[in-house]
Amino acid sequence: MHTEITKQDLLKEPVRHIDIKSVDVVPLIDQMGETAFQARNLSRAALIVDMMQRDRECAVILTLAGSLVSAGLKQVIIDMIEHNMIDVIVSTGANIVDQDFFEALGFRHYKGDPFADDTLLREMSIDRIYDTYIDEDELRVCDDTMAVIANSMKPGAYSSREFIMEMGRYIDEKNLDRNSIVYKAFEKGVPIFVPAFSDCSAGFGLVHHQWHHPQEQVTIDSVKDFRELTRIKIANDKTGILMVGGGVPKNFTQDIVVAAEVLGYEDVSMHTYAVQVTVADERDGALSGSTLKEASSWGKVDTVHEQMVFSEATIALPLLAGYAYHKKGWEGREAKNFNALLAEEPVLSGNS
Repeated sequence: MHTEITKQDLLKEPVRHIDIKSVDVVPLIDQMGETAFQARNLSRAALIVDMMQRDRECAVILTLAGSLVSAGLKQVIIDMIEHNMIDVIVSTGANIVDQDFFEALGFRHYKGDPFADDTLLREMSIDRIYDTYIDEDELRVCDDTMAVIANSMKPGAYSSREFIMEMGRYIDEKNLDRNSIVYKAFEKGVPIFVPAFSDCSAGFGLVHHQWHHPQEQVTIDSVKDFRELTRIKIANDKTGILMVGGGVPKNFTQDIVVAAEVLGYEDVSMHTYAVQVTVADERDGALSGSTLKEASSWGKVDTVHEQMVFSEATIALPLLAGYAYHKKGWEGREAKNFNALLAEEPVLSGNS
């Protein structure tokens, strides 16, 4: 019935990642600032992102939710890492493992059709993300590779950041595609946290690892994730957050202000700068749509330099990042290398 269409017919046009360096969007976004609605909001958000770059005391945290790497935004994030525009990444697992590490293994995402016959796709082992396709057989290789990495590690409890560093080391040792978020962050000392690490290919790999190693296992300690990110906030009080989507990465990052206070650092600052890109609605009380002004009531975000942008991420992030890149506020900004900080034993203080 479906023999006239082959898997190769459907997986033939790879998604190509946007290069923010190739187009100077500054004049366009400056003009948008003189208009209205989300265009004006995006223009103000771009100014705030640029302010984060120019404030040398500020540690910039990028949070990622949604299917972003598969949709062509990998190079945007890599360029931000390479030019010291971001110091920390907090993400969903899919972006880091199923999509970025997946591509580092030599695989690709492909342009697809949102109106495709999903039964046919299932028969062909093709997974669909709206209008993007992934080869399920290749994704299983990614799952298996995560188990291989876990098997190579000394048994114990690791933060997701520590495990992702091992993924970067694996890319390096196996001479895989180094144009990768995981690898560039590993190279630059940019910590990547995935608080819900099992909710992706890493979960399948770790389940396989633990199933076959019932006595001595690698485990992921999400509390250690929280503690490590909080430690960064304590060490570098002034912070700015660029949030793409919402969900766990958003709340996890906002919560480190409160966590520092709980540890006795009561003079810790709220996030000084904050931008969120989302299409979620705040009216149902859901986390992804809660405004930055709402976060201020919790003592998490200062309201002086904050901006919500109600836009789909594949439109807004290249514009925001491109604006900051071409404004060159990042020039002379040194890499903070928080991975080196977290490798050291902490000096305990604060109130018990």
